[in-house]
Amino acid sequence: MNERTRRYLRGRFGDHYRGTTPSPPPEPNEREWGYITWSSGGTTMIRHHSWMEVGDLRTFLTDERPRHVYFSAGRYDDPGAGSMSEKGWRGSDLVFDLDADHLPGVDPDADSYAEMLAVCKDALLRLLDLLETDFGFEDLTVVFSGGRGYHVHVRDDGVDQLDRGHRREIVDYVMAADVDFESLVDRESVAGLGLKNPTDKRSLDTTGGWGRRVHDRLLAFVDEVRELPDDEARDRLQSFEGIGSGRSKKLVAVLDDRYDELAAGNLDVHPTVVRLADIFAQETFDAETAPIDEPVTTDINRLIRLPGSLHGGTGLAVTRIPRDEVAEFDPLHDAVPGTFVGNDIEVTVDETTEVELGGGSFTVEAGTQTVPEYVGVFLMARDRAEKGKE
Repeated sequence: MNERTRRYLRGRFGDHYRGTTPSPPPEPNEREWGYITWSSGGTTMIRHHSWMEVGDLRTFLTDERPRHVYFSAGRYDDPGAGSMSEKGWRGSDLVFDLDADHLPGVDPDADSYAEMLAVCKDALLRLLDLLETDFGFEDLTVVFSGGRGYHVHVRDDGVDQLDRGHRREIVDYVMAADVDFESLVDRESVAGLGLKNPTDKRSLDTTGGWGRRVHDRLLAFVDEVRELPDDEARDRLQSFEGIGSGRSKKLVAVLDDRYDELAAGNLDVHPTVVRLADIFAQETFDAETAPIDEPVTTDINRLIRLPGSLHGGTGLAVTRIPRDEVAEFDPLHDAVPGTFVGNDIEVTVDETTEVELGGGSFTVEAGTQTVPEYVGVFLMARDRAEKGKE
Protein backbone atom coordinates (compact mmCIF):
# COMPACT_ATOMS: atom_id res chain seq x y z
CA MET A 1 0.00 0.00 0.00
CA ASN A 2 1.55 3.29 -1.07
CA GLU A 3 1.45 6.55 0.85
CA ARG A 4 -1.28 8.10 -1.31
CA THR A 5 -3.58 5.14 -0.63
CA ARG A 6 -2.88 5.24 3.12
CA ARG A 7 -3.63 8.97 3.29
CA TYR A 8 -6.84 8.52 1.36
CA LEU A 9 -8.12 5.67 3.53
CA ARG A 10 -7.16 7.38 6.77
CA GLY A 11 -8.95 10.53 5.66
CA ARG A 12 -12.10 8.71 4.62
CA PHE A 13 -12.14 6.68 7.83
CA GLY A 14 -12.06 10.01 9.67
CA ASP A 15 -14.99 11.25 7.57
CA HIS A 16 -16.91 8.13 8.52
CA TYR A 17 -16.29 8.62 12.23
CA ARG A 18 -17.41 12.25 12.05
CA GLY A 19 -20.82 11.00 10.96
CA THR A 20 -21.28 8.11 13.38
CA THR A 21 -20.87 7.29 17.06
CA PRO A 22 -19.96 3.67 17.89
CA SER A 23 -21.46 2.42 21.14
CA PRO A 24 -18.92 1.38 23.79
CA PRO A 25 -19.25 -1.97 25.57
CA PRO A 26 -20.60 -2.20 29.14
CA GLU A 27 -18.22 -0.78 31.79
CA PRO A 28 -15.94 0.89 29.21
CA ASN A 29 -13.92 2.54 31.99
CA GLU A 30 -12.85 -0.89 33.26
CA ARG A 31 -11.54 -2.10 29.89
CA GLU A 32 -8.26 -1.74 28.09
CA TRP A 33 -8.40 0.04 24.73
CA GLY A 34 -6.10 -0.33 21.75
CA TYR A 35 -5.84 0.55 18.09
CA ILE A 36 -3.71 0.05 14.99
CA THR A 37 -2.51 3.03 12.97
CA TRP A 38 -2.02 3.55 9.23
CA SER A 39 1.75 3.63 9.67
CA SER A 40 3.92 2.85 6.66
CA GLY A 41 6.38 0.71 8.58
CA GLY A 42 3.98 -2.18 9.13
CA THR A 43 1.30 -2.95 11.71
CA THR A 44 1.71 -0.81 14.80
CA MET A 45 -0.51 -1.68 17.76
CA ILE A 46 -0.99 0.97 20.41
CA ARG A 47 -2.55 -0.53 23.52
CA HIS A 48 -2.83 -0.30 27.33
CA HIS A 49 -5.04 2.78 26.99
CA SER A 50 -7.70 3.43 29.60
CA TRP A 51 -11.11 4.95 28.90
CA MET A 52 -9.88 8.23 30.38
CA GLU A 53 -7.07 8.30 27.81
CA VAL A 54 -9.54 7.61 25.02
CA GLY A 55 -11.90 10.32 26.25
CA ASP A 56 -14.91 11.03 24.05
CA LEU A 57 -15.05 8.03 21.71
CA ARG A 58 -16.30 9.90 18.67
CA THR A 59 -13.68 12.63 19.06
CA PHE A 60 -10.94 10.06 19.57
CA LEU A 61 -11.87 8.13 16.44
CA THR A 62 -12.29 11.29 14.36
CA ASP A 63 -8.91 12.66 15.45
CA GLU A 64 -6.88 9.44 15.34
CA ARG A 65 -8.66 7.86 12.33
CA PRO A 66 -7.30 4.41 13.28
CA ARG A 67 -7.09 1.44 10.95
CA HIS A 68 -8.50 -0.95 13.59
CA VAL A 69 -10.02 -0.36 17.03
CA TYR A 70 -10.20 -2.80 19.95
CA PHE A 71 -11.37 -3.10 23.54
CA SER A 72 -10.60 -5.84 26.02
CA ALA A 73 -12.89 -8.70 26.91
CA GLY A 74 -11.39 -8.36 30.39
CA ARG A 75 -12.28 -5.74 32.98
CA TYR A 76 -9.62 -4.39 35.34
CA ASP A 77 -8.94 -2.20 38.34
CA ASP A 78 -6.33 -0.30 36.32
CA PRO A 79 -6.87 -1.02 32.60
CA GLY A 80 -4.22 1.50 31.55
CA ALA A 81 -1.39 -0.28 33.42
CA GLY A 82 1.48 -1.28 31.17
CA SER A 83 1.51 -4.98 32.05
CA MET A 84 -1.24 -7.54 32.56
CA SER A 85 -0.03 -8.38 36.06
CA GLU A 86 -0.50 -4.75 37.14
CA LYS A 87 -4.00 -4.31 35.75
CA GLY A 88 -5.90 -6.22 38.46
CA TRP A 89 -8.33 -8.57 36.67
CA ARG A 90 -12.00 -8.28 37.67
CA GLY A 91 -13.64 -10.55 35.11
CA SER A 92 -14.01 -11.12 31.37
CA ASP A 93 -16.74 -11.47 28.80
CA LEU A 94 -16.97 -14.93 27.25
CA VAL A 95 -16.07 -14.29 23.60
CA PHE A 96 -16.35 -16.60 20.61
CA ASP A 97 -14.68 -15.96 17.27
CA LEU A 98 -15.52 -17.61 13.96
CA ASP A 99 -12.96 -17.00 11.25
CA ALA A 100 -13.88 -18.07 7.70
CA ASP A 101 -10.25 -18.79 6.81
CA HIS A 102 -10.08 -21.51 9.45
CA LEU A 103 -13.36 -23.33 8.82
CA PRO A 104 -13.42 -26.94 7.61
CA GLY A 105 -14.18 -27.13 3.91
CA VAL A 106 -13.07 -23.56 3.18
CA ASP A 107 -10.18 -22.98 0.78
CA PRO A 108 -9.11 -19.31 0.95
CA ASP A 109 -7.19 -19.71 -2.31
CA ALA A 110 -10.16 -21.12 -4.23
CA ASP A 111 -13.30 -19.79 -2.51
CA SER A 112 -14.51 -16.24 -2.98
CA TYR A 113 -14.90 -13.87 -0.05
CA ALA A 114 -18.68 -14.18 -0.38
CA GLU A 115 -18.52 -17.98 -0.34
CA MET A 116 -16.32 -18.04 2.75
CA LEU A 117 -18.62 -15.66 4.62
CA ALA A 118 -21.63 -17.81 3.72
CA VAL A 119 -19.98 -20.87 5.27
CA CYS A 120 -19.08 -18.79 8.33
CA LYS A 121 -22.69 -17.64 8.67
CA ASP A 122 -23.84 -21.26 8.86
CA ALA A 123 -21.25 -21.91 11.57
CA LEU A 124 -22.50 -18.85 13.47
CA LEU A 125 -26.07 -20.15 13.51
CA ARG A 126 -24.85 -23.50 14.85
CA LEU A 127 -22.85 -21.73 17.56
CA LEU A 128 -25.81 -19.62 18.64
CA ASP A 129 -28.01 -22.72 18.83
CA LEU A 130 -25.47 -24.42 21.10
CA LEU A 131 -25.03 -21.38 23.35
CA GLU A 132 -28.74 -20.70 23.73
CA THR A 133 -30.14 -24.25 23.76
CA ASP A 134 -27.47 -26.24 25.57
CA PHE A 135 -26.05 -23.57 27.90
CA GLY A 136 -29.13 -21.37 28.25
CA PHE A 137 -27.17 -18.16 27.68
CA GLU A 138 -29.39 -15.13 27.11
CA ASP A 139 -27.17 -12.02 27.12
CA LEU A 140 -25.54 -12.49 23.72
CA THR A 141 -24.13 -9.76 21.48
CA VAL A 142 -23.58 -10.90 17.89
CA VAL A 143 -21.12 -8.93 15.76
CA PHE A 144 -19.90 -9.18 12.19
CA SER A 145 -16.16 -8.63 12.51
CA GLY A 146 -15.95 -6.53 9.36
CA GLY A 147 -13.44 -9.03 8.01
CA ARG A 148 -13.63 -12.79 7.79
CA GLY A 149 -16.26 -13.77 10.30
CA TYR A 150 -18.27 -13.15 13.43
CA HIS A 151 -17.86 -12.56 17.15
CA VAL A 152 -20.30 -13.52 19.91
CA HIS A 153 -19.96 -11.83 23.31
CA VAL A 154 -21.66 -13.59 26.25
CA ARG A 155 -22.30 -11.48 29.35
CA ASP A 156 -24.71 -13.61 31.41
CA ASP A 157 -24.37 -13.35 35.19
CA GLY A 158 -21.44 -15.39 36.49
CA VAL A 159 -19.81 -15.94 33.12
CA ASP A 160 -17.28 -13.16 33.69
CA GLN A 161 -15.67 -15.06 36.58
CA LEU A 162 -14.93 -18.22 34.60
CA ASP A 163 -11.22 -19.00 34.54
CA ARG A 164 -9.30 -20.32 31.54
CA GLY A 165 -9.95 -23.93 32.53
CA HIS A 166 -13.72 -23.52 32.65
CA ARG A 167 -13.67 -21.62 29.36
CA ARG A 168 -11.71 -24.51 27.87
CA GLU A 169 -14.50 -26.88 28.97
CA ILE A 170 -17.03 -24.74 27.11
CA VAL A 171 -14.80 -24.75 24.02
CA ASP A 172 -14.51 -28.54 24.19
CA TYR A 173 -18.29 -28.89 24.44
CA VAL A 174 -19.00 -26.55 21.53
CA MET A 175 -16.51 -28.44 19.35
CA ALA A 176 -17.55 -31.87 20.71
CA ALA A 177 -13.93 -32.53 21.58
CA ASP A 178 -13.33 -35.97 23.08
CA VAL A 179 -17.02 -36.82 22.67
CA ASP A 180 -18.02 -40.06 20.98
CA PHE A 181 -21.12 -42.18 20.86
CA GLU A 182 -20.15 -44.47 23.73
CA SER A 183 -19.61 -41.51 26.05
CA LEU A 184 -23.22 -40.47 25.48
CA VAL A 185 -24.81 -43.84 26.20
CA ASP A 186 -26.29 -44.29 29.67
CA ARG A 187 -26.16 -47.85 30.96
CA GLU A 188 -28.56 -49.12 33.60
CA SER A 189 -28.20 -52.56 35.07
CA VAL A 190 -31.50 -54.41 34.82
CA ALA A 191 -32.46 -58.00 35.51
CA GLY A 192 -33.15 -59.78 32.27
CA LEU A 193 -36.39 -61.79 32.26
CA GLY A 194 -35.48 -65.44 32.80
CA LEU A 195 -31.75 -64.64 32.88
CA LYS A 196 -29.43 -65.43 35.74
CA ASN A 197 -27.29 -62.33 35.24
CA PRO A 198 -28.40 -58.69 34.92
CA THR A 199 -27.88 -56.89 31.62
CA ASP A 200 -27.21 -53.26 30.74
CA LYS A 201 -30.05 -51.23 29.32
CA ARG A 202 -28.59 -48.66 26.91
CA SER A 203 -30.26 -45.30 26.40
CA LEU A 204 -29.65 -41.73 25.32
CA ASP A 205 -30.47 -38.68 27.42
CA THR A 206 -33.41 -36.97 25.72
CA THR A 207 -33.42 -33.90 27.97
CA GLY A 208 -30.34 -32.04 26.76
CA GLY A 209 -26.73 -32.00 25.61
CA TRP A 210 -25.17 -34.00 22.81
CA GLY A 211 -27.23 -37.03 23.85
CA ARG A 212 -30.43 -35.18 23.05
CA ARG A 213 -29.00 -33.89 19.79
CA VAL A 214 -28.05 -37.41 18.66
CA HIS A 215 -31.41 -38.77 19.79
CA ASP A 216 -33.29 -36.03 17.91
CA ARG A 217 -31.43 -36.88 14.70
CA LEU A 218 -32.00 -40.62 15.16
CA LEU A 219 -35.69 -40.14 15.91
CA ALA A 220 -36.11 -37.87 12.88
CA PHE A 221 -34.73 -40.70 10.73
CA VAL A 222 -37.06 -43.21 12.41
CA ASP A 223 -40.02 -40.92 11.76
CA GLU A 224 -38.98 -40.66 8.12
CA VAL A 225 -38.78 -44.47 7.78
CA ARG A 226 -42.16 -45.01 9.46
CA GLU A 227 -43.82 -42.71 6.93
CA LEU A 228 -42.65 -44.85 4.01
CA PRO A 229 -44.41 -47.87 2.55
CA ASP A 230 -42.90 -51.07 3.96
CA ASP A 231 -40.90 -51.94 0.84
CA GLU A 232 -39.42 -48.44 0.62
CA ALA A 233 -38.71 -48.43 4.36
CA ARG A 234 -36.78 -51.70 4.03
CA ASP A 235 -34.80 -50.28 1.10
CA ARG A 236 -34.00 -47.16 3.11
CA LEU A 237 -32.71 -49.23 6.02
CA GLN A 238 -30.69 -51.48 3.71
CA SER A 239 -28.78 -48.41 2.49
CA PHE A 240 -26.78 -48.75 5.71
CA GLU A 241 -23.93 -51.22 5.74
CA GLY A 242 -24.71 -54.43 7.59
CA ILE A 243 -28.50 -54.18 7.34
CA GLY A 244 -29.78 -56.89 5.03
CA SER A 245 -33.22 -57.94 3.89
CA GLY A 246 -34.15 -60.02 6.92
CA ARG A 247 -32.92 -57.53 9.47
CA SER A 248 -34.59 -54.58 7.73
CA LYS A 249 -37.93 -56.41 7.67
CA LYS A 250 -37.72 -57.09 11.40
CA LEU A 251 -36.58 -53.54 12.11
CA VAL A 252 -39.51 -51.97 10.28
CA ALA A 253 -41.86 -53.82 12.61
CA VAL A 254 -39.82 -52.96 15.71
CA LEU A 255 -39.77 -49.23 14.90
CA ASP A 256 -43.58 -49.29 14.90
CA ASP A 257 -44.19 -51.65 17.81
CA ARG A 258 -41.63 -50.13 20.18
CA TYR A 259 -41.63 -46.53 18.97
CA ASP A 260 -42.62 -45.06 22.35
CA GLU A 261 -39.65 -46.76 24.03
CA LEU A 262 -37.30 -45.46 21.37
CA ALA A 263 -38.78 -41.97 21.68
CA ALA A 264 -38.01 -42.13 25.42
CA GLY A 265 -34.35 -42.85 24.65
CA ASN A 266 -34.21 -46.65 24.87
CA LEU A 267 -31.73 -47.98 22.29
CA ASP A 268 -32.19 -51.65 23.13
CA VAL A 269 -35.42 -52.03 21.21
CA HIS A 270 -33.29 -53.80 18.58
CA PRO A 271 -29.52 -54.37 18.24
CA THR A 272 -29.42 -52.53 14.93
CA VAL A 273 -30.80 -49.38 16.55
CA VAL A 274 -27.58 -49.06 18.54
CA ARG A 275 -25.60 -49.24 15.31
CA LEU A 276 -27.80 -46.59 13.72
CA ALA A 277 -27.44 -44.34 16.76
CA ASP A 278 -23.66 -44.63 16.47
CA ILE A 279 -23.83 -43.58 12.81
CA PHE A 280 -26.09 -40.64 13.58
CA ALA A 281 -23.87 -39.56 16.46
CA GLN A 282 -20.98 -38.90 14.10
CA GLU A 283 -23.34 -37.19 11.68
CA THR A 284 -24.55 -34.97 14.53
CA PHE A 285 -21.03 -33.99 15.55
CA ASP A 286 -20.16 -33.14 11.95
CA ALA A 287 -23.31 -31.10 11.37
CA GLU A 288 -23.91 -29.31 14.68
CA THR A 289 -20.53 -28.41 16.19
CA ALA A 290 -19.13 -24.90 15.78
CA PRO A 291 -15.46 -24.58 14.67
CA ILE A 292 -14.58 -21.61 16.85
CA ASP A 293 -11.13 -20.07 17.25
CA GLU A 294 -10.18 -21.76 20.53
CA PRO A 295 -7.56 -19.29 21.88
CA VAL A 296 -10.00 -16.37 21.68
CA THR A 297 -12.51 -17.98 24.04
CA THR A 298 -9.97 -19.16 26.59
CA ASP A 299 -8.04 -15.86 26.68
CA ILE A 300 -9.40 -13.70 29.51
CA ASN A 301 -7.30 -10.72 28.34
CA ARG A 302 -8.21 -10.80 24.65
CA LEU A 303 -8.66 -7.55 22.71
CA ILE A 304 -11.67 -7.69 20.39
CA ARG A 305 -12.97 -5.34 17.68
CA LEU A 306 -15.21 -2.43 18.64
CA PRO A 307 -18.70 -2.67 17.08
CA GLY A 308 -19.35 0.42 14.98
CA SER A 309 -15.70 0.84 14.03
CA LEU A 310 -14.29 0.15 10.57
CA HIS A 311 -12.16 -2.84 9.66
CA GLY A 312 -8.94 -1.59 8.10
CA GLY A 313 -8.55 -4.73 6.02
CA THR A 314 -11.87 -4.38 4.16
CA GLY A 315 -13.36 -0.94 4.83
CA LEU A 316 -16.51 -2.69 6.08
CA ALA A 317 -18.18 -1.81 9.37
CA VAL A 318 -17.82 -3.98 12.45
CA THR A 319 -21.56 -4.48 12.82
CA ARG A 320 -23.64 -5.40 15.85
CA ILE A 321 -26.52 -7.63 14.69
CA PRO A 322 -29.81 -7.87 16.63
CA ARG A 323 -30.40 -11.52 17.50
CA ASP A 324 -33.65 -11.75 15.55
CA GLU A 325 -31.93 -10.37 12.43
CA VAL A 326 -28.94 -12.72 12.33
CA ALA A 327 -30.47 -15.17 9.86
CA GLU A 328 -31.17 -12.43 7.32
CA PHE A 329 -27.97 -10.45 7.81
CA ASP A 330 -25.91 -10.01 4.63
CA PRO A 331 -22.42 -8.73 5.49
CA LEU A 332 -21.65 -7.78 1.89
CA HIS A 333 -24.62 -5.43 1.88
CA ASP A 334 -25.51 -4.56 5.47
CA ALA A 335 -21.92 -3.81 6.58
CA VAL A 336 -21.10 -1.43 3.71
CA PRO A 337 -20.66 2.01 5.35
CA GLY A 338 -22.99 4.69 4.01
CA THR A 339 -20.00 7.05 3.96
CA PHE A 340 -18.62 5.20 0.95
CA VAL A 341 -21.92 4.88 -0.95
CA GLY A 342 -22.87 7.32 -3.71
CA ASN A 343 -19.35 8.26 -4.81
CA ASP A 344 -17.10 6.93 -7.57
CA ILE A 345 -13.31 6.93 -7.37
CA GLU A 346 -10.37 5.87 -9.50
CA VAL A 347 -8.21 2.94 -8.46
CA THR A 348 -5.35 1.13 -10.12
CA VAL A 349 -5.19 -2.66 -9.99
CA ASP A 350 -2.48 -4.98 -11.27
CA GLU A 351 -4.76 -7.94 -12.01
CA THR A 352 -8.39 -8.21 -13.03
CA THR A 353 -10.42 -8.71 -9.85
CA GLU A 354 -13.94 -9.90 -9.09
CA VAL A 355 -15.79 -8.22 -6.21
CA GLU A 356 -19.21 -9.00 -4.74
CA LEU A 357 -20.28 -6.08 -2.56
CA GLY A 358 -23.20 -3.77 -1.90
CA GLY A 359 -25.67 -6.07 -3.61
CA GLY A 360 -23.74 -6.13 -6.88
CA SER A 361 -20.95 -8.00 -8.64
CA PHE A 362 -18.07 -6.08 -10.20
CA THR A 363 -15.30 -7.06 -12.56
CA VAL A 364 -12.47 -4.57 -12.07
CA GLU A 365 -10.13 -4.86 -15.03
CA ALA A 366 -6.38 -4.48 -14.68
CA GLY A 367 -5.25 -0.87 -15.00
CA THR A 368 -6.89 2.33 -13.77
CA GLN A 369 -10.66 2.05 -13.39
CA THR A 370 -13.54 4.09 -11.97
CA VAL A 371 -15.53 2.12 -9.39
CA PRO A 372 -18.02 2.81 -6.61
CA GLU A 373 -16.07 4.11 -3.65
CA TYR A 374 -17.03 1.21 -1.38
CA VAL A 375 -15.58 -1.21 -3.96
CA GLY A 376 -12.42 0.88 -4.22
CA VAL A 377 -12.01 1.12 -0.45
CA PHE A 378 -12.49 -2.64 -0.15
CA LEU A 379 -9.81 -3.34 -2.77
CA MET A 380 -7.37 -0.79 -1.36
CA ALA A 381 -7.82 -2.01 2.22
CA ARG A 382 -7.10 -5.55 1.03
CA ASP A 383 -3.94 -4.41 -0.78
CA ARG A 384 -5.40 -5.31 -4.15
CA ALA A 385 -5.54 -1.76 -5.49
CA GLU A 386 -3.93 1.64 -5.07
CA LYS A 387 -5.67 5.00 -5.10
CA GLY A 388 -5.66 6.57 -8.54
CA LYS A 389 -4.27 10.06 -8.99
CA GLU A 390 -6.71 12.90 -8.47
